[in-house]
Amino acid sequence: MTRLEGKVAIVTGAAVGIGRAIAVACGREGAKVVVNYSKSRQEAERTADLVRQGGGDPLLVQADVARDQQVRAMVAQTLDRFGRVDLLVNNAGITAFVPFSDLEGLTDEIWDRLFGVNVKGTFFCCRAVAGPMRRQGHGRIINISSVAGLQAQGSSMAYCASKAAVVHLSKCLARTLGPEIRVNVIAPGFIADTRWNEGRPDLEATTEKQRQAAALKRVGTSEDIVDAALYLATGADFMTGAVLVVDGGRVFA
Repeated sequence: MTRLEGKVAIVTGAAVGIGRAIAVACGREGAKVVVNYSKSRQEAERTADLVRQGGGDPLLVQADVARDQQVRAMVAQTLDRFGRVDLLVNNAGITAFVPFSDLEGLTDEIWDRLFGVNVKGTFFCCRAVAGPMRRQGHGRIINISSVAGLQAQGSSMAYCASKAAVVHLSKCLARTLGPEIRVNVIAPGFIADTRWNEGRPDLEATTEKQRQAAALKRVGTSEDIVDAALYLATGADFMTGAVLVVDGGRVFA
C-alpha cells in the first residue's frame, strides 16, 4: 500500500517548483491532492496532470492564500469533493530581491506583500484546516520556511523576517493544535530549480558559491524537499514544532 492511500492533501503554491514536486509525490503515494495556485493556471493544470499520471486524484483550486475568504473557500471545496483533509503543505511564498544595504528599497508595499502571502497566508491556511482536522482526530501541517528565516542572509530583509515569522508561528500552532495536529517546518537552503532563479544574471556564480559553501558540495533540488515532506507527512509521529533544515550543510558550514 502507498503511504498516503486514502488521504487528502492540500498543497499551496503547487503550480511550479517545490510545490509541484510535493503535490506530484503526494499523488504518487496515493493521496487525493488539492493543487492550489494563485495566478499560474496553465502551470497548475500541468501539475494536476502529473498528479493524475502518477495515480493521484487532483482537484485544481485557485486561491490567493493572502485572502482569508479565498482560503476558507478552498478548504470548503476540498471537503465538498473529498470529505476530509489530512495534510496541509503551506508552500506558497513570494520574495523581493533587495540588498540588505538598501534600507530605503524596502517599501511598505514589499513588506505588506511578503508578510501577506508568507505569514498571513500560512496562518489563514492553518486556521482553515484546524477545525476539520480536529474533528477527524488527526492531521499534519508542513510549513515551508527557509534557511533565510534562521540566519541573516537571503533575498531581502523582509523575506528573512517573514520566513522567521513562519518558524515561530509554526511553533505556536504546534503548541495550540496538539495533540491531534502535528505542525512542522521545512527550511530549504538554495534550491536550483525554482522559478525565482529563472533569468537571474548572477545565477551561475550564485549556484557555484552555494555549492562550495555546503558541506555536501552541491545545491538542492525540489526532490530534496520532497524527501523531507514525505517523512513529515507519513512518519515523524513524535515530532511537532520541529524545523528540518534541508540545505546540504550550508547553515553550519
